[in-house]
Amino acid sequence: MPQQQPDRSSPAPGAAQRRPDASMSLLTNVMEHSLDDGYAEAAARRGATGTSRLPQALSGRLWLGAGLVLAAVVVTLGAAQAQVSAPTAAKERQKLIDRVQTETRNADALQKSVDSLRDTVSNEQRAALHEQGGDGNQLLELLAGATPVHGPGVKLVVDDAKEASQDLSGGPRESNGFSDTGRVRDRDMQRVVNGLWASGAEAITVNGQRLTELSAIRAAGDAILVDNKPLVPPYTVLAIGDGERLSTAFQDSADGQYLHVLQQDYGIRSSISVQGDLRLAAAPSLIVRYAKPVPGAQPDGTAGTGKG
Repeated sequence: MPQQQPDRSSPAPGAAQRRPDASMSLLTNVMEHSLDDGYAEAAARRGATGTSRLPQALSGRLWLGAGLVLAAVVVTLGAAQAQVSAPTAAKERQKLIDRVQTETRNADALQKSVDSLRDTVSNEQRAALHEQGGDGNQLLELLAGATPVHGPGVKLVVDDAKEASQDLSGGPRESNGFSDTGRVRDRDMQRVVNGLWASGAEAITVNGQRLTELSAIRAAGDAILVDNKPLVPPYTVLAIGDGERLSTAFQDSADGQYLHVLQQDYGIRSSISVQGDLRLAAAPSLIVRYAKPVPGAQPDGTAGTGKG
């Protein structure tokens, strides 16, 4: 009996069933995957890029909006802070102004008190000296500037040039370190005062400050000091003496010519006039001391023995 061949159409138990179209795998792959992997990857990339651009643009706009909001908040806070601090600064400034004004008034009151006390001391000194010496002491006080005087004389006004801050060129004034040649200097006033003394003045004041043998005219920066008291221009010099003769003698003197040169070359203004009656105050805090003979002293200065 011949051996029967097994049927291939019926698979053995436990074996994997083969697809009917297994022999058409290439055709099946083409039908199921119409686009190859390269096209699919490119399409996926484009999709991913398109979806990512929108969030990026949105994110940029959000950051821009946030920056604008932050700037607006900063500006608003700055304006509010300025409005709050402005009244505070104004109050502090007003407090400083009030304090300066108060201290200025106190200083003025103290200066008036000092002047009053100086007048009282001077009056007491003059009264005591008058009791000791009589008319001779009064003449000495007059010459020393310890007593007020009045009489005829001259009034000389010296002032800075109109353009005092302008730097004029040339002249010896610049060689001494002064570039502002339109200002009156301490040495100018020294020459004016010495010229008046040499021309016959008996008593002199500068802006009300009585000059004595001990007076000094100095400079502190641009200010002129007379006995350490600062003066401001114009400088009014009053000199008692024979008015006409004093005026002529001063203008003809070397110091008067010096003042004339200052007027012509540097624009310093000056004027002199004869006065019928001038009143000059006494020098403040001036003490006049008198020598007294030593008891028992001889005319040659030796001490006496006391024997007759």
